[in-house]
Amino acid sequence: MKTKIIFAAVLFVLSSVKVCSQDLEALLESEATERTEVVSGTFKATRLMNGHTVERMQAGQLDFRIDHRFGKLSMGPYNAFGLDASVVHLTLDFGISDWMMVGIGRSPLEKTVDGFLKFSPIRQTKGKNEMPFTASLLLAGEMKGAYPITPLDSVFSNRLSYTTELLIARKFSEKFSLQFMPTFVHRNLVVDPLDQNNVFALGIGGRYKFASRVSLNVEYYHSLTSHATTTYNPLAIGFDIETGGHVFQLFMTNATWNTERGFLTSTTGQWLKGDIHIGFKISRVFPLIKRKDKGTVIANELSSL
Repeated sequence: MKTKIIFAAVLFVLSSVKVCSQDLEALLESEATERTEVVSGTFKATRLMNGHTVERMQAGQLDFRIDHRFGKLSMGPYNAFGLDASVVHLTLDFGISDWMMVGIGRSPLEKTVDGFLKFSPIRQTKGKNEMPFTASLLLAGEMKGAYPITPLDSVFSNRLSYTTELLIARKFSEKFSLQFMPTFVHRNLVVDPLDQNNVFALGIGGRYKFASRVSLNVEYYHSLTSHATTTYNPLAIGFDIETGGHVFQLFMTNATWNTERGFLTSTTGQWLKGDIHIGFKISRVFPLIKRKDKGTVIANELSSL
């Protein structure tokens, strides 16, 4: 009799625990759906390879970035398959707020100085107010600093070009993210009268994380505007490698230029002919302004690798 009573008591306790655990789980799920959580880490850097991503720097953080790419593999053994020729693009990016950043850069190609403003009015969220994607707007400008070759080059406004790019990305899972980049480039001066000042292109890029700190990246821009000179669509394939304080990016591309105006209007290399540049990017983040809102949810966590 005592055994039956003990057995019944045990069953009652176990059933009570199960009901309580189910109620607690339902309560937690209900609370989770009532919150709005910002999806972070769509990409691990503000650049994919040639172009930008939807990511921004956190407020008060400075990103010093080195974009280095060698010459073409098709240059042959005399030029060490491109190792003897290289282009370095240096940039400084600063987070004004958690949804806006600015940057300035310098390239030896035509002594170009470039700057940009990027902000994200829409962020991917989950929970109560779900938003399926992140949208960032890039406004960039470039100035040629090389000595004038023709009288037209001596006019300051003729040295300027502008880029407007809408970046739309979604993080489908912890491993996979996809981004679309409709882009518009305006050049104040084009040398060939048959060429066009306005260039439209549509880009697509993606990231697949196949290891804890390594991801595969692919990026492609298709020009929707014909050019007087023979140019090709830029394609880049590479890897992101996350380390303690920075993101190391290794890639291959047929684009020599590091800026939007350059790689969208002046890519003359062909992959099938070996016109491939091996390059890498190093990003180092410095916190210049101490944050006061450490407890808030931040959309971009580039420095917390």
